[in-house]
Amino acid sequence: MPAAIEVRDVHKRFGELRALSGIDLEIPQGEFFGLLGPNGAGKTTLISVLAGLAHADRGSARVMGHDVRADYRAARRSLGVVPQELVFDPFFTVRETLRIQSGYFGVRDNGAWIEEVMQHLDLASKAEVNMRALSGGMKRRVLVAQALVHKPPVIVLDEPTAGVDIQLRQALWQFIRRLNRDGHTIVLTTHYLEEAEMLCGRIAMLKDGRVVALDSTANLLKRVHHLFLRLRLAGELPQELRALEHGGTAGAHVLRLKSYEDVEQILAGIRRAGCRIEEMEIVQPDLEDVFVDVMHRS
Repeated sequence: MPAAIEVRDVHKRFGELRALSGIDLEIPQGEFFGLLGPNGAGKTTLISVLAGLAHADRGSARVMGHDVRADYRAARRSLGVVPQELVFDPFFTVRETLRIQSGYFGVRDNGAWIEEVMQHLDLASKAEVNMRALSGGMKRRVLVAQALVHKPPVIVLDEPTAGVDIQLRQALWQFIRRLNRDGHTIVLTTHYLEEAEMLCGRIAMLKDGRVVALDSTANLLKRVHHLFLRLRLAGELPQELRALEHGGTAGAHVLRLKSYEDVEQILAGIRRAGCRIEEMEIVQPDLEDVFVDVMHRS
């Protein structure tokens, strides 16, 4: 069985800008995969190569075993992409837009599936509304629907929840999880790292066009060995503890711990300074901590 996505030594330049520098990735069918990185890391360029919108200078890319250049039609038919930008045709209604999108892939008599997709994305009430009359969040829902109308086995979501409300996020992830359970491969790029941590079984982190980390989400979380102590104090944090400060908000402090034994020393320092603890919580590291650590080390 071919991999859903196979990328081998892919390089891409735009003039002097080196966008991709030897990317190697293999994503099995049925996986929920995360592709993370800061702005300019190469995520969208890699997606463009997979979708045939940009040609790699070197290397190869396949979708469901189909080379994205030599067998472009089959590769593109196997892929549904939700772009980061809000791109739409202002002259059609939502339903017309989805029917036209189906036609691009040669899919006929697709009405029942279009209705189901609109229902899951809460677009049914907007089916006869012109695209230019929709809000930004509604337009993004239509982009998701467009990527799904031809029932592609591989779905790439490039920042699908940027600028949308919580209700849509919940409905979208419920629908996407269902598609993943039905066997669809999902590739997600997002700046909401809690989404990636919750949804993705494996994650690749990109920086400057290179893969700098690739592992299961559980193994990546194990890379950060320290803990965090979140405190809210009546008074200032003692000077001797400020070297441990990792962040925080007004009135609250987050201290980095090497182990649970550090808590006793911190509490002793707070007592010596005459401070009173109003709130205290020990926090396990999350994917954001891993991301910051990997970007710093790489």
